[in-house]
Amino acid sequence: MSANRRVRVHLSRSGHTERRARRADMVTGVSLLNPELPGRVFTAGDPYQVGREKIREFARAVSATSPIHHDPVAAQRAGHADVVAPPTFTTVVQGGAVDHLITDPDTGIDRTRHVAVHTTEKLDFSRHIVAGDELTTILTVTGVTERGDAAIMNTTSEIRDRDGHHVVTITSSLMIGAPQ
Repeated sequence: MSANRRVRVHLSRSGHTERRARRADMVTGVSLLNPELPGRVFTAGDPYQVGREKIREFARAVSATSPIHHDPVAAQRAGHADVVAPPTFTTVVQGGAVDHLITDPDTGIDRTRHVAVHTTEKLDFSRHIVAGDELTTILTVTGVTERGDAAIMNTTSEIRDRDGHHVVTITSSLMIGAPQ
């Protein structure tokens, strides 16, 4: 943890809230996030094994009704090895890397005081994700901007298959702040 971060928040008997403590942080210039985050890299650990049922469950959850998401024969007729994941399935694949980012104590994110909300996302695919893929994610923090009592963290995630071939690049922004 950086030396200029406040370690604890004191609440007075008169009912000062955490919001006032955060305002004090803003006035004194204490950063919400570690300013050395840009350039940090996070991984999911083990490769993500893409399963047919996971794709089907996700497709149902997001109302993706195309047969290529549910029926292996339809997917094969369309030229795919197996059922095809909807584009936003990338959220599941990169989840482990995002979890490592959010739970790393050196980021400055205090999960007892902060929430992370996904604000933007851009996907750049080289190919579809299909059942049977074994995928790795490398997430890099590309920037941090303080905005009042919140911070915007920009990230880029590269997802690659077991042979190291590019599958998708995800460019995202997370807003980190206190729940309102």
